[in-house]
Amino acid sequence: MSKQTTYKSNGKLLITGEYVVLDGATALAIPTKYGQSLTVTDNNEQTLHWVSKDHTGNIWFETHIDLTTLTSSNTSKIAKTLCTILQTARIHNTSFLEQSKGVAVLTQLDFPRDWGLGTSSTLINNIAQWAQIDAFTLLKESFGGSGYDIAAAQHNTPIFYTLKDNMPQVQPCTLTWSFTKHLFFVHLNQKQDSKQAINTYRQLQNDSRILEAISDLSKKTLVCYTLEDLERILNAHEKKIASLLGQATIKELIFPDYPKTIKSLGAWGGDFVLATGSTQDMAYFKDKGYTTIIAFDDMIA
Repeated sequence: MSKQTTYKSNGKLLITGEYVVLDGATALAIPTKYGQSLTVTDNNEQTLHWVSKDHTGNIWFETHIDLTTLTSSNTSKIAKTLCTILQTARIHNTSFLEQSKGVAVLTQLDFPRDWGLGTSSTLINNIAQWAQIDAFTLLKESFGGSGYDIAAAQHNTPIFYTLKDNMPQVQPCTLTWSFTKHLFFVHLNQKQDSKQAINTYRQLQNDSRILEAISDLSKKTLVCYTLEDLERILNAHEKKIASLLGQATIKELIFPDYPKTIKSLGAWGGDFVLATGSTQDMAYFKDKGYTTIIAFDDMIA
């Protein structure tokens, strides 16, 4: 009987600390109910047969990988990146797939790939579990980034995440917000390139005062007892990051006449924003063509 093992990881949303989390600011991240699984089934086919399915069950990527070299004849960017990740995993665990006679891998997303909830980070964390290596190291040597998404993949509660001396510091926390029915995530109908956003940010000059200010705002989210408390923090955060980037806020750019608060999440210009308001207020976004709107409580793990 074939041995079968399944690994699972949560998706992520970064509520505070976008960009500056890379330089040591404390960020508030939440794992999502949506994530990705990776199922490994041993066989005798002398190859690694990889299949990736989207949230509808359709195959969006498939390849065969040589078990000795962990390379593929598939020349696509996705195949090359996958092989690099597997090769890196073997460097950190030399016995990884070394004695395998064959293996079938099935990855299954339960969110659309353009949502930006962590197709890559959930994959990295799942492969790290499979290879029994450190997921933060695997991320650092493949995709790069701060690692907050890996921390979210591994937790089932909100977390404060800080890079200290390039080492991840993770502090699980509880958001005792009684007003979550007035919080919604609105998808902007396009996916943002995180790598490109990071590269752009890296060319900017910032100072420790920005990091301290954002860290302070992140921590103050724990003591928000009313929606207005949270809105003040989100608005202050937007202004500081906009000033740092030398850009207008997402509300100024796209939704200037929306009466409540809108907070960009992660890389600006794509993926989700966090909006405050009532269910009736959400009609504003639908009227503008933004129809993917998810209530806060339906999103977070």
